[in-house]
Amino acid sequence: DGKVYFLNTKPEIVDQLQELASAYTKETGIKVDIETAASGTSNQTLTSELSKTDGPSMFNIAGFDQYAKFKKYLEPVQDSEAYKLLTDEGKSYAFKDGDEAYSIPYAAEWYGIIYNKKIIRDYCAKSYAVIKSVDDITDYQIMKAVMDSIQEHKADLGLNGAVSTPGLDASDNYRFSAHMTRIPMFYELKDDGVKFTLDITGKYMGNYKDLWDTMVKDSPTESSMISSVTYEDSTAEFSSGKVAFYPNGVWAYTQIKGNDVADEDLGMLPYFMGIDGEEEYGPAAVYDANWAINKNASDKDKKASLDFIKWIVSSDTGKKTLAKEMGFAVPFTTFGDDEQPDNPLVAAAKVWSDDKGKKTVYSANIPGQQWMDNISNALVEYTQGTGRWDAVTDAFAKSWKTEWTAYKDSTGMLPPSDKLE
Repeated sequence: DGKVYFLNTKPEIVDQLQELASAYTKETGIKVDIETAASGTSNQTLTSELSKTDGPSMFNIAGFDQYAKFKKYLEPVQDSEAYKLLTDEGKSYAFKDGDEAYSIPYAAEWYGIIYNKKIIRDYCAKSYAVIKSVDDITDYQIMKAVMDSIQEHKADLGLNGAVSTPGLDASDNYRFSAHMTRIPMFYELKDDGVKFTLDITGKYMGNYKDLWDTMVKDSPTESSMISSVTYEDSTAEFSSGKVAFYPNGVWAYTQIKGNDVADEDLGMLPYFMGIDGEEEYGPAAVYDANWAINKNASDKDKKASLDFIKWIVSSDTGKKTLAKEMGFAVPFTTFGDDEQPDNPLVAAAKVWSDDKGKKTVYSANIPGQQWMDNISNALVEYTQGTGRWDAVTDAFAKSWKTEWTAYKDSTGMLPPSDKLE
């Protein structure tokens, strides 16, 4: 009947995986072994284990870099029942080469501009409010007017600022180098109709600048000090109820909960920047967690592994563990709304697609840490007044081609230029 050897690279879920393995073996008689790589060693552990003749039958991959590095071990999965249970959005984030899909994404995450509903309600009750409710915030110009107005009247509202400090400390700058940059990247790729191209010009970086300038101006911190503000500092400003807006993703809930912002007061706006057509889109989605099948495993073990995945995403036991205990928002058609995780930020993000009918911003693959560092360094110089905005655009566009070219030279691969639906 085959067996399953799953090499897991997410140490934070090892206990839940062991429980799933035991439950599946008890139900089916199929043996499931779970081995977990130590934190920070996924590449080394995968390299070592996959080179063995009795290597894992299934394993995790995260990001295009791991897909490229381990592609020679990947079994196509597009014809499997497990893959066919993915939503259309989930399928769009699978790693593909032509018509063949090589991974099964299993965790969806969203990011945008988190906001405190209570603060916005209090603001809307004031005579100086420029909106009647948060539903009036439908584009960048309205959002900017609200941010500016809250900043102007922060003392009356009992706040330290309108927007949490956009920190550029090493612990925090990923929000603006890896996430916020993907918004102008998406719209440029959308214009070209592809998911990837080397020829990025920074066409919409002026829109990024507009939002960046607003966030800096309307935050509690002087621009000259932003480079020293940490992720913890910025998060604390929001979780203590001292600012109205906080650019981040659904993962921030664990740092927000239990403080001064009630779950029912958490909402999320898209990253509005004033780009034509942005009113059709909600928050951005990112899928970094994927299951993969080892093509060198026996046919029986490959089938057993795909059956195990199908069971995880379709059985009551598997679904409850994946969504409620592991806390993942999962892109499978087998999950009802009440079976998704109890994360109010996930619910707030999904309102845009489920209730408002908005499309989801696609998160493009990025070429790695050096590209992010180039953008962050240029942002620091610009924000503290010692550099020009042109350097930020160059870091975004010119560095994009440089870093991806270097990546191709080392791996022989680039992200596919598939059609962007």
